[in-house]
Amino acid sequence: MHGSTRPDFGDMTGAGDMQPPGWRRDLGLWLGVVLAFAATLPVLAAWAPQMTDYPSHLAGYKVMLDHGEDPFLTRYYTFHWEWTGNLGSELLMVPLASLMGLEAAGKFIAFIIPLLTGLSVLAAAWALRGRIGLGAILAFITIWSPALLMGFLNYTLSLALALFAFAAWVRWENWRWRPAAMVPIAFVVWLCHMSGWGVLGVLVFGYEWSRRNWREGWKAIVAPWPLIFPLFPMLLGSGGNSKMSYGRQVLEYKWGILYRALRSHVEWFDLATITVVVALLAIAAATRRIDGRFGWAAVILFVLTLAVPRHIYGGDYADYRLSTAALLVACLAINWPAPRWALVLVAALFTVRLGITTMHWYDDGRASQRMLQAMDYVPEGAKVATAVAIPRRQWDFGSFEHLGSYAVVRRSAMENSNFALPGVHLMSMAEPGYKRFADPSQRILYAPWQKIDLRKFKPAKQADYLWYIGNVHPVALPDGARILFRTPNSFLARLAKPAESS
Repeated sequence: MHGSTRPDFGDMTGAGDMQPPGWRRDLGLWLGVVLAFAATLPVLAAWAPQMTDYPSHLAGYKVMLDHGEDPFLTRYYTFHWEWTGNLGSELLMVPLASLMGLEAAGKFIAFIIPLLTGLSVLAAAWALRGRIGLGAILAFITIWSPALLMGFLNYTLSLALALFAFAAWVRWENWRWRPAAMVPIAFVVWLCHMSGWGVLGVLVFGYEWSRRNWREGWKAIVAPWPLIFPLFPMLLGSGGNSKMSYGRQVLEYKWGILYRALRSHVEWFDLATITVVVALLAIAAATRRIDGRFGWAAVILFVLTLAVPRHIYGGDYADYRLSTAALLVACLAINWPAPRWALVLVAALFTVRLGITTMHWYDDGRASQRMLQAMDYVPEGAKVATAVAIPRRQWDFGSFEHLGSYAVVRRSAMENSNFALPGVHLMSMAEPGYKRFADPSQRILYAPWQKIDLRKFKPAKQADYLWYIGNVHPVALPDGARILFRTPNSFLARLAKPAESS
């Protein structure tokens, strides 16, 4: 296409596709739409989203929307708005919470993200090829990614919007106002999350790069200029925290985020799934059925997964998010005009993965509801120290790691599992003496041979109540603690002495 002499991945432009059948007769399109709506089943099955971080996000939204009306929240927390690339769900919560209430609005946001992600995959594939093939249906496997299961709401929302924006870039190819239209679109994607904005830039660059020869490569570098403007508030320091870190054991960690790119609930099935995906990608590459308009972006995202630090701007797993995004885009690059039975088989793989997540969310939802009955014993404005026992090695994402944040949501309590570190989060503790009374102080990491002694749990020294969550029973409680409520994997205890004001 356009006389390109660039070495390619095979059929780079999609010129070898079957004649597009039109949307009315495209089985892949209608199958994809059904799967996109089906992707919301975990949220519908559980009473509340069972994402790891979700309760702490909900607590942050409550403080954000309170505006000083609740005397306990005002005493314990502060919230400072900053225009930064990590505000997607916060901005949505402002109108939604006033319409349907805090918890319903949070659940609605969690509901629309997998739906939008599925529809955005279809939009991106359709924009390039005018049909939905095996690669696009395979990409659905990445919807319930580790990032979404952990509760990275802003990032996963921004990724869906980035795919929609990329589809618009392609569809508006010959529209004279495309640059002007893409400037505000880029800002919207960036406001949701800067990583999604970065993925959008990579997608556009990869698309433009694949369509030019080596001598015209500079045009591909210049082409995404309408997307560049969010860089200016970043350079001016919007968002405050600029710390970056690779963490410890970098090589082992980087390998881990690659083979865990589809980590969810069942280790052997997740590893088998990623093996199937990698095998299909290898076959597609060997038979020259990789579309370079997605393929180059997938390669760049894979390189970035290995190159970028784990911690950026105070956030964790900056590179882990990209590993699944690279896999998503690589799936989209598969350019097979597959028969119907192949589409159904790939859809079945996604359906099994979705069913496993739905069952786990239903079970975890019931367990969390039972544990939340402990809030009946907690007075308004109490100080609660949550202790969550977490195995040092586990494949499943713990749904209860931040469950203690419901003490903020339901009882306006001071609680220690929230995202409330100064300089890192928009919310922080109002009293300097409690600045470390926040995530990750609730975590108690243990190996199978270790005993859990809650007499050594530091947050309990600043609290009135101790809320313990874990499948391993502790060997000792703080002196004088009295258990008020228990379930098979949790208990609430009244501590002997109230916390002293600092």
